[in-house]
Amino acid sequence: MTDEKIEIWLVGNTGLRNPNRIQEGFSVYANSSFVGNLHGHDNEIGFMNLLNEKGIIQNESGKDASGSHARKWRLMFAKNGFIYPQVSKKDGKQADLGKLDAITPFGRTFLKADTLPAVQECFLRAMSVEQFQMPDKSGYFSPLRWMLAIMLELEKRTGFSEIGRMEFALWGHSTNPSYDVNEVVDNILDLREGRAKAPAKRPFDKNEIAKRAEHYDKKPDNFKDYSDMNMRYLRISGIFQRKGRGLIIVPTKHVLAEQLAKTTASTVPLFQAYQTLCSGAPLPTDNKSVAKALLDDLMKQMKERHILFDISDLPLTTAVEINIARQRLENILAQTDEIRYAEEQREQWKEISEYMTLLIQGGGRTNYDDENVIEVPKDETPAYLEWTLWRAALAIDHLVNKPYEIRGFRLDSDFLPVSAAGGGKGDLYCEFNDFTILTEVTMSTSSRQEAMEGEPVRRHVSDAVLKYDKPVYGMFIAVKIDTNTAETFRHGIWYAKGDVKQRLDIVPLTLAQFQKYFESMFKADKARPEQLRDLILQCEEQRDELEAPAWKEFIDLMVNTKCIEANGILKKL
Repeated sequence: MTDEKIEIWLVGNTGLRNPNRIQEGFSVYANSSFVGNLHGHDNEIGFMNLLNEKGIIQNESGKDASGSHARKWRLMFAKNGFIYPQVSKKDGKQADLGKLDAITPFGRTFLKADTLPAVQECFLRAMSVEQFQMPDKSGYFSPLRWMLAIMLELEKRTGFSEIGRMEFALWGHSTNPSYDVNEVVDNILDLREGRAKAPAKRPFDKNEIAKRAEHYDKKPDNFKDYSDMNMRYLRISGIFQRKGRGLIIVPTKHVLAEQLAKTTASTVPLFQAYQTLCSGAPLPTDNKSVAKALLDDLMKQMKERHILFDISDLPLTTAVEINIARQRLENILAQTDEIRYAEEQREQWKEISEYMTLLIQGGGRTNYDDENVIEVPKDETPAYLEWTLWRAALAIDHLVNKPYEIRGFRLDSDFLPVSAAGGGKGDLYCEFNDFTILTEVTMSTSSRQEAMEGEPVRRHVSDAVLKYDKPVYGMFIAVKIDTNTAETFRHGIWYAKGDVKQRLDIVPLTLAQFQKYFESMFKADKARPEQLRDLILQCEEQRDELEAPAWKEFIDLMVNTKCIEANGILKKL
């Protein structure tokens, strides 16, 4: 297209980088005084402060004084139909749609979504609505449907639906249904071939971006920067999953993808699209025959993978019943995939340690090459700390309980953390044959650490001691251990129900100490849970003789000694 003028569509927002947190933020909104009152400077500042207070965002030192955080959340609530969006006069009357910023019927459905598949289905319904204007203003399109059309055509040509990051950046979110899908796929395959032959990928990519940027009137960096965000939001629909740094269509959702891709653009007026969005857009799976085709395809795939399942107790007479059966199977499949993921962690110990390094630094990114990057978003460090220690436990292996029974936090379909575990129970319960290790983690480093963690950690370990018919050991891991926290755990006293006095085994370790010992076990090929238990017991040897500062030093000495032992340089003490 020689007269081409490129526009990049945005299904998400760069200021709200994790769509998995939208439901948490929306729940805060639904229980606030800002419902129906989210416009205006004072309301925006007020809601932003509320999000900050609830730990949904981190507005460091009040950096955002304009309330822009609140506007970004409002935009996402409205774009997905959870609150009534603002209607312009040319499109219709606000009163005919609903009160501005009030919660919609679909928003109420979203609040009740209590599983990842249910949340994903809400986003899929929202993203299937054509509400992005076509360049010639002839109608509206859905980026999700358009990407499915591109990827299904790619699959027809190559056998795989995969689209790479650079392909998405240059020919995914910078195109729309005014383009010929065959020409788009031609360009993707040309780019793929040229990139495969290029002696150096970065100069090649830079040159290709420069060529596309000739038709784009904003920063060329947007091609790559916005692609990461757009792909992250598309994945929350549950119909796409990560492949390298790109996307593929989820195999079990292929039938649904084909149905959705049949229509990518619409001439339905925007006001009508808003009405559909706010009441909950229909999906092809609401049709009984499509729902049955999707269920049959899923059962076939599970049989091919030799995954056992049974839905003989479920009625399959309506689309709703068929979809309930499919969701049961999807849950079994997700658990099976998580067990397979757990089995891979032993070989991933170096990457797990690299995540620990990023957490010690307070977040950041490590680029191995153009296709392999690991990242800890600075505002998601608590969730990533739990997730990294969970992966570390899986790598050490020999667990009696299942990987999904160990953790209290939610994962997305790419096995990345959605958010930190809620309160009320411990972070990680690792049960082994002869003992259990309860791991508690925090990113807190201040003197408030003891106030926030001292009581709940002891209570959780105490509850575990009463629950398990085997010894229970506690590991408390933080980037920095406050001396008052160490003092609390040095005594380790807790009175259970009926004033039963317990002496708990809880050892505080810095993340750097744990990382050092974790690495030493794998380097010496001695990664066993018994090694961790022995470390805990040796660190406790002097807790009655030493004050907290000296005990912290003794723990550090023990970690170093055990690391040397693990590598066979020093005989056991």
